[in-house]
Amino acid sequence: MEWTKAKVSLALSLFLVSLGISLADLRVGFYSNTCPQAESIISRVVSGAALSDPNLPAVLLRLHFHDCFVEGCDGSILVDNGPISEKNAFGHEGVRGFEIVEAAKAELETACPGVVSCSDIVALAARDAIFLANGPEYEVPTGRRDGRVSNMSLAKEMPDVSDSIEILKAKFMQKGLDAKELVLLSAAHTIGTTACFFMSKRLYDFLPGGQPDPTINPAFLPELTTQCPQNGDINVRLPMDRLSERLFDKQILRNIKDGFAVLQTDAGLYEDVTTRRVVDSYIGLLNPIFGPTFETDFVKAIVKMGKIGVKTGSKGDIRRVCSAFN
Repeated sequence: MEWTKAKVSLALSLFLVSLGISLADLRVGFYSNTCPQAESIISRVVSGAALSDPNLPAVLLRLHFHDCFVEGCDGSILVDNGPISEKNAFGHEGVRGFEIVEAAKAELETACPGVVSCSDIVALAARDAIFLANGPEYEVPTGRRDGRVSNMSLAKEMPDVSDSIEILKAKFMQKGLDAKELVLLSAAHTIGTTACFFMSKRLYDFLPGGQPDPTINPAFLPELTTQCPQNGDINVRLPMDRLSERLFDKQILRNIKDGFAVLQTDAGLYEDVTTRRVVDSYIGLLNPIFGPTFETDFVKAIVKMGKIGVKTGSKGDIRRVCSAFN
């Protein structure tokens, strides 16, 4: 008996289903039937926590980024499995927000046990955090499952504040992200703070003789050195976006162009021809009438980032608690 292509396709599909393998992509409204209140529960938890921590939007956005850049967006950064835990990696220094994800997970387990993954909570919480910071409102495709590996050795290639623009572009390219998306996702620094620990080399040992990074605007340098004096408290924090540290906007791109970038990696975006063009495209005289829209393009970039290395079907789990494997 001759098989048609349709019959072959049907047989293959049934075979895959029998193995518990899902070929479905992430999709908006993944939990609409299995846990319709999922997104509202996460939004409520995030909004409530932000009332007592105005920096929470930046915290949750950073958590999403750091999770996705190691082993994909699979909640691996949330796991606490002793000294080897991924969260202990130097590249994740200062990352927090774990308790917010865990609080949302606890409520979701009461409402619909074993349904919503921790990795989806991270992605949705970041979306809600951006909106709380006056950023764009957007839909997040869900359906991620949680990874089964968490090891600090896997976080060695995290983007670092001392990376050159060439290294940054290479690291982003390895994740399927281009130069435009590097600029857009770096612009997430429009909210949040950094520690003086990450500023010492740029301010006091960037060039021979203890000279600072020459790309720093001379009018800005005294401001930075006052906040982060040499041999001062390295734990003091300063805004990464001068003038609008708690508003999600494109002010940071103007800062980068004018030499007011706080982080060395942000400043580097204007030293490269390709990334400089991207920065200029959002702050030129003809933008936003004729140019691209920063908010729209940022949403596209972060949604794409949220699909890095996702696990679906039998490739992952739905953890009962986010800090431990099942």
